[in-house]
Amino acid sequence: MATSASTTPLVDYYCDYAWLGGDTATSGVTLRVKGTRIEAVTVAGHPPAGARHLAGLTLPGLANAHSHAFHRALRGRAERGQGDFWTWRDLMYSAAAVLTPELYFALARAVYAEMALAGFTVVGEFHYLHHGPGGARYDDANAMGRALREAGRAAGVKLVLIDACYLEAGPGRPLEGAQLRFGDEDVEAWAERAAALAGAPRDSGELMGAAVHSLRAVPPAAVCRVAEWAQERSVPLHFHCSEQPAENLEVLAAYGATPVALLGEAGALRQGSVAVHATHLCNKDVKALGQSGAGVCMCPTTERDLADGIGPARRLLALGAPLSLGSDSHAVVNPFEEMRALEVDERLATHQRGHFSAAQLLEAATSAGYRALGDPAGGRLRPGAPADFVALSLDGPGLAGTTEEFLLEGAVFAAAPSDVTGVVVEGRPVVEDGRHLLVDDVAGVLRSAIGAMALPLS
Repeated sequence: MATSASTTPLVDYYCDYAWLGGDTATSGVTLRVKGTRIEAVTVAGHPPAGARHLAGLTLPGLANAHSHAFHRALRGRAERGQGDFWTWRDLMYSAAAVLTPELYFALARAVYAEMALAGFTVVGEFHYLHHGPGGARYDDANAMGRALREAGRAAGVKLVLIDACYLEAGPGRPLEGAQLRFGDEDVEAWAERAAALAGAPRDSGELMGAAVHSLRAVPPAAVCRVAEWAQERSVPLHFHCSEQPAENLEVLAAYGATPVALLGEAGALRQGSVAVHATHLCNKDVKALGQSGAGVCMCPTTERDLADGIGPARRLLALGAPLSLGSDSHAVVNPFEEMRALEVDERLATHQRGHFSAAQLLEAATSAGYRALGDPAGGRLRPGAPADFVALSLDGPGLAGTTEEFLLEGAVFAAAPSDVTGVVVEGRPVVEDGRHLLVDDVAGVLRSAIGAMALPLS
């Protein structure tokens, strides 16, 4: 029998330090949790009776706003010899070719568990691996998407399944090979399939978003339809955008405009939409994104791993585009590295330090990421917010000696997943004492899942 709201138990968490917003951490904070939400936040300096202790620094839940779970199988396999994004993509296709719904569940469960251990509490899964080998449809056209949802539940993270429309190999070119698994017959077939996946009510936990894979893969007229579909359902709309110079040149040759300009003409640049990467933008593109109300999700560890380049993060934020973060290909799964990479990449590009404060980088990793995934209340330690939070130990060598006034800077610029000791998602402990409570031996299940894919050596 479900517990009624009036009898839902209250649980107090006492934090040595917590980030409540602003430029410093606050000491002696109690988070009172009722069900899945934070009911009260008090600063008393001493724990209430029976409170659970969160040692060190407590942060709001960290949002991974852009993930491709199956890319995790490529870690380390693409690092020999020279190449670029396009040679890496050929290896990615080899991973896409072998996955079944059962294998995808096993792999994604392990990947999401790795994310939870690193402090991620919500994941935006940009999902385009829809169908079987050669494009054959499963009896359930959304079998792969449902496998991802079940994997998120099994790993204890909140999953926003961002279903991607993928129609072409490039402007005017048909899909072939592994790409056949990604595409639907046309945009209406995508809309019909996605509508079946979006059938659950929003309060069921089956969170949903829509995506245009890219302007290379979806023609402008179809972008309009996807944008309308998302707006009708009030769900987030994401799209890969200007990740590569070759992408921009191909789109410009085919349609006479940049991806950003085409997205604007299609009605896709608005509140609730998110451009992923946005690495190679002209000044006009930067201004258009900043003024549109759309957000930008940057994935610094992937963008450097694939030699994509350094995007104009500082200029985008200054012009009004909120920045969120994702681990994308999972070259590493480390939210702290994604945060600090925004700053250190700007340092490399400009030869100057101090472009983002620690609080701004934390906001990108928390509230801005939640907002990009359709939850404007999330990623904050305040009454009414989801009870999602992460505890960082200050006892390890990485943060040893960090003083109270510099806790945020220490966390952003020096913390690692190994410093994460506790993770709570919607009031449910998922990680305690650095151990995942739902998935035993996360490293072992990762090895098993990736081994079962039997990927070629090159």
